[in-house]
Amino acid sequence: MKKLLALIVVLSTAAAFAQTPPQDDGAETAPAPAAKAKPHKSAAAASNRSIAEKLQDCLTLDDGTKDRLDCYDGVIPPKPKPNPPAAKGVMDCKFVKEQDDRLTCFNGFAESIPKFGRDKPGSKAGSKSAK
Repeated sequence: MKKLLALIVVLSTAAAFAQTPPQDDGAETAPAPAAKAKPHKSAAAASNRSIAEKLQDCLTLDDGTKDRLDCYDGVIPPKPKPNPPAAKGVMDCKFVKEQDDRLTCFNGFAESIPKFGRDKPGSKAGSKSAK
């Protein structure tokens, strides 16, 4: 009976040790995963901007080019559907299957976005005069 009890204790402690994560004693250091790596400052600044600002930046690229479509797809990744409904907003453009139609859809919405909060330094809108 004592042997059986000792066996149960040994097996239960072995199972408990198997469930705990191994302790890092510093002997072996694995490289940090890429997902947890610090992003560059430009990537962090780009992530703070709104979707509207990112879409407006795509308008600086040549119209009708693959580069502009790639820019739009970078902001809103495509998820094509076989028979997409008519786009009621810019987020609906991701469902359009044909690249030319998707580019036209994005252009229509991106060009109609009002430009706000993007005053350049030294412009009249951002400066105040003291009298």
